[in-house]
Amino acid sequence: MVLSISVVLITKNAAHSLKACLDSCRFADEVVLVDSGSRDDTIAIANTYGARVIHQDWLGFGPQKQFAVGQARNDWVLCLDADEWLSETLRNEIIGLPRHPQAVAYRFPRCNKFMGRFLRHGEGYPDMSLRLFDRRRARWSDHAVHEYVIADGPVGTLSGDLMHESGEDISVYLAKQNRYTDLQADALFVAGKRVGALKLVSSPLLRFFKFYLVRQGFRDGLPGLVHILIGCFNSFVKYAKLLEKQRLEKKT
Repeated sequence: MVLSISVVLITKNAAHSLKACLDSCRFADEVVLVDSGSRDDTIAIANTYGARVIHQDWLGFGPQKQFAVGQARNDWVLCLDADEWLSETLRNEIIGLPRHPQAVAYRFPRCNKFMGRFLRHGEGYPDMSLRLFDRRRARWSDHAVHEYVIADGPVGTLSGDLMHESGEDISVYLAKQNRYTDLQADALFVAGKRVGALKLVSSPLLRFFKFYLVRQGFRDGLPGLVHILIGCFNSFVKYAKLLEKQRLEKKT
């Protein structure tokens, strides 16, 4: 017998991408969609696919996803974002899992689209993502941003790609990154992390060396270069915001 799986999503105004996501998950026993206040056609689309829709005010990425996991009827959950969809290879691998897997969770590569191109190198790939797990042995972290799954047991690896097609233009992407760096700086400050000029300068430089040269981001052409440079700038901005918080703290 095959593994019974609940697909779990968190959404807000995701109508532009939701259909592709749900189309790729028709094999699932159920789809649970936790929405935090969509004003577009997200709920209507979810209803046409027979998804179970639950409203929950925004809790932060980690807590919101863990809340959604708790609403599933099955213990095995596949957590997706509305702008992600399963490649045929990954879908078939998941369908073929036994009812009692040896692993308590599975990770697989995520292929990110940026500036009209699916990135295959650098920071954009393989972007290994742990999204399929037994909720009795794994859970989402409590992080408000850059959340991750914590697994208590062996983790397996699937080879098929999780496709990520956000459809965002650069201005929207940068706005999102600005919010993320706010959250990252806040989390570092609360954790007692402190930064100086050396970290401010060295972090983006080392990031560029790692992703553009070592991991061959140059092979993704201009989109790969832009993606990595924005990532380097984000690293600089994150620590600049932390430095600002440190200085404000000294004045109080």
